[in-house]
Amino acid sequence: MKAYYEARAPEYDDWWLGTGLFAERDRPGWAEERTALVEAIRSLTPVQTLDVACGTGYLTQHLPGSVTGLDASASMLELAAARVPDAAFVESDALRLPFADDSFDRVFTSHFYGHLDELERGRFLDEARRVAPELVVVDSALRDDVEAEEEQERMLNDGSRWQVLKRYFTPDALAAELGGGGTLFAGRWFTAVRA
Repeated sequence: MKAYYEARAPEYDDWWLGTGLFAERDRPGWAEERTALVEAIRSLTPVQTLDVACGTGYLTQHLPGSVTGLDASASMLELAAARVPDAAFVESDALRLPFADDSFDRVFTSHFYGHLDELERGRFLDEARRVAPELVVVDSALRDDVEAEEEQERMLNDGSRWQVLKRYFTPDALAAELGGGGTLFAGRWFTAVRA
């Protein structure tokens, strides 16, 4: 997974923006829903937040309060640091967070949890709970045109192909996996739960 996202870093925002290889995809309402998701994130109470698997910082830039971004990809972090110069950034493994217990008020993660297998999900949740009392997970919404769990082949601009585990969620199913919580955002493309 790390190698895939390292290779994808320069084109990652194409997915958010509907450019590059995503320009021809039929995603009705994507831009409007993306804007609504950003507003939901901006509405969170400003606290000390750890953004796990922050990627290019596309959503990191909208998190209120003091933010530390963490990612395993140096290329992603370089882009994130340029986008969000007031945040701190750490290159590290998301399943072994390099922080003391209760270092943050909130752990936030976007489109990371849905790539984890069962063992990794348990490790991540244990680590998230160790460093913060609140967890916000943003991921892909379960739709009729996808399975709840899929092995996907993804192609990058350079033509390379990668196998990726991808899971899709309803807000209730995601909240149940997180051990409870409430819906922060529910749409056709995105779902977000605060636990």
